[in-house]
Amino acid sequence: MRFLTFIKKEFYHILRDRRTLLILFGMPIAQILLFGFALTNEVKNAQLAVWDQASDTQSQKLVQALAASQYFELSHQIKSEQELEPMFSSGEAGLIALIPPALDDQLAHDHEAKIQLIADASNPNIATTLVNYASAIIRTHSNTASLQQAPPYQIGVETRMLYNPQQNDAYNFVPGVMAMVLMLVSAMMTSIAIVREKEMGTMEVLLVSPMKPIQIILAKAVPYLVLSLVNVITILLLSVYVLDVPINGSIPLLVGEAIVFIITSLSLGLLISSVTESQQTAMLISMMGLMLPTILFSGFLFPIENMPVPLQVISNAIPAKWFYLIVKGVMIKGLSFAGIWKETLILGGMTLFLLTVSLAKFKIRLA
Repeated sequence: MRFLTFIKKEFYHILRDRRTLLILFGMPIAQILLFGFALTNEVKNAQLAVWDQASDTQSQKLVQALAASQYFELSHQIKSEQELEPMFSSGEAGLIALIPPALDDQLAHDHEAKIQLIADASNPNIATTLVNYASAIIRTHSNTASLQQAPPYQIGVETRMLYNPQQNDAYNFVPGVMAMVLMLVSAMMTSIAIVREKEMGTMEVLLVSPMKPIQIILAKAVPYLVLSLVNVITILLLSVYVLDVPINGSIPLLVGEAIVFIITSLSLGLLISSVTESQQTAMLISMMGLMLPTILFSGFLFPIENMPVPLQVISNAIPAKWFYLIVKGVMIKGLSFAGIWKETLILGGMTLFLLTVSLAKFKIRLA
């Protein structure tokens, strides 16, 4: 009964603090919308300049095909080589297409022609993306217009995108944002809540109460477990109804995995509170010490496979990596527990280890 009363007191303390509520519920909503809409690997409406040296039928059709794409916006028709460099230096063009003279004649006699694409590679990722977009449009236009002479045989390629045929970036960001939000909110708020008691000198008062130290700590953690589950539901609702990201797997399984990860994050918060004496220090460690590893090593922004081997090994110690794989497997791929049991086992082992260490540290320092 005392335990439930203490939990109720913690809920009252959280709900009357507007700043805490803003962090708990405002940050997850802002992050899911920011990552879903503002941050994307897709490039659209890039500025395109064209130097059409042919000005014949085929060149005009090709320019129209490039301009009609959602990826490009035809900004300039240049007339000389001297205009190329100023286009890039002023930022008026991200890609320039150079169409050779007499394109109709080349296609009629040689059955082939070369279109030169010049990109601003100050941002290599965007430059590569734009070149790939333009190349695909040119190939499609070439095949549609039958510009090339048919070879003795042709080898066709049929592409099929599983799980995400529209190649929507939100399918990748939503699991990653869920992992980041739960990690930051649960760990940061738990560490601050307990450090606040230590900083104000009220923790000693609580410890001399009939409540055992372990009950006090768990009572402070339970409200954040419940509120983190509210965040999970909020993220899932925004994903489905705002970002059009489906939940293809079992919702109870997804929520159960989220509970395991929340407990992991709460354990980290308890551990942080055991080594800090002020709320500012606890917040700094929670934000910088947990956010950066979650972003860098979870795999939702930067492919882990591209990292050096030592960093790949380090990523295995980041709980968010395994939760990200679990959420992506259940939510996007529709996997059952049989498809994610290894990741769940690893995450469960981390949870048990962190919870044991955190509670032991608190017992040593506070009992």
